[in-house]
Amino acid sequence: MTTATKITLIRVLLIPIFLVCMYLAKSYPFMIYVSLAVFVIASLTDLIDGKVARKYHQVSDLGKFLDPLADKVLVIAAMAMFCEWGLFPAWALMIVLTREFAVTGLRLIAVGKGRVIAAAWSGKMKTALTMAGLCLMLFLNGEFFANLLNTHICPSFMTVFNWVIVGVITVVTLYSGIEYFVKNRDILKN
Repeated sequence: MTTATKITLIRVLLIPIFLVCMYLAKSYPFMIYVSLAVFVIASLTDLIDGKVARKYHQVSDLGKFLDPLADKVLVIAAMAMFCEWGLFPAWALMIVLTREFAVTGLRLIAVGKGRVIAAAWSGKMKTALTMAGLCLMLFLNGEFFANLLNTHICPSFMTVFNWVIVGVITVVTLYSGIEYFVKNRDILKN
């Protein structure tokens, strides 16, 4: 097993830890900041494993499978928790899930035709913006900052802020999914 794959496995192992911390945050508000720290570390492993794999020529089939899967599960875990808390609408989560399934399906069809669809720039941007947006939601929805912002700045600030993040994630996700299909539409021809 390569070093890059081991780093990816760390991200996979951090996902249940992140979820436990998120559940504990309802009873122990400071745990949202622990959740944020775990999420940031997990997100950073995404950058690190890719750099290690390319620099040391450690690209493997297991890594190609685990890396995008770990990204998707981490992001969807955070969105699902925010959904449960009423901060992320289910329809937006469904758009993200639909895009992920559709692009994965497109890639499977491409592989069947002997072609590999590399990650597009918009897909990488989607991942980066989504992870950054979720980090901001974790940070600012913690009890300390939420109370500070709602009390001293504007009572509706957090609601507007969360909707802006949801909007950015949804638009970038839709754009990325559409771009994959437009650029690779020839794959779907018989």
